[in-house]
Amino acid sequence: MKRLNIKIKIIAILFLSLTIKAQEKKDTINILFVGNSYTYFENMPHMVSLISDNSKTKLVTKKSVVGGAKLSEHWLGQKGLKTQELIKKGKFDIVVLQEHSMGSIKEADSLVKYSKLFCNLIKENGAKPYLYMTWAREKVPQYQEEINKVYSYVADENDAMIVPVGKTWELAMELRPNIKLFDDDGSHPNQLGAFLTACTFVGTILGNVPDNLGTFYSIKDAYGESIILLDQIDALDVIFLTKVVNEIIMKH
Repeated sequence: MKRLNIKIKIIAILFLSLTIKAQEKKDTINILFVGNSYTYFENMPHMVSLISDNSKTKLVTKKSVVGGAKLSEHWLGQKGLKTQELIKKGKFDIVVLQEHSMGSIKEADSLVKYSKLFCNLIKENGAKPYLYMTWAREKVPQYQEEINKVYSYVADENDAMIVPVGKTWELAMELRPNIKLFDDDGSHPNQLGAFLTACTFVGTILGNVPDNLGTFYSIKDAYGESIILLDQIDALDVIFLTKVVNEIIMKH
């Protein structure tokens, strides 16, 4: 009888342990980022995944990127890109499309054409297309209105979601004109800009940005060494930027 009681207790403990693990297991969303340096600068897709650890859903990210790449080059397989093949074989839930930073200004017709081709391909392979609405360069903020307009048109035409990164950047700079989101080149994001961008993706996909985000992010490489993605940033900047994103998401 004593042995039987011990066995029952062991079974109960194992059952409780498995139940807890099942409860802790998160839903996952697999995402492919298609773009160029505006996507990969400061390891933004990795940051998206790490920020999502604070939510009930894990965003697993992969990227198809080359510096300066246009959507047309992704579609045509230029610059060594194999984006079509990745979409067909990757079993993604979401595919994010990012055109060249000046594409919506100088080559809107190309953006419209290749976004449509990609959106059709994405849907045929069981995923949802998302459009990465970029920001205007530092010296030409007046371009933001045109960028917003073109991406909104493309989204409507293709039943695609918009990730309003340009709008979150615009609001952050409106509320705090002295905030620095740009790299020294006035085009790419610095770490704070990349953090804001990543938060916008998380907020758009999950409905809001999780509370109590950290101020330091790192990952482990294949050898277990730590790779810093985001150095220590001010906790007040984190609070400010997450509130900016949540405000835009609610309006959007």
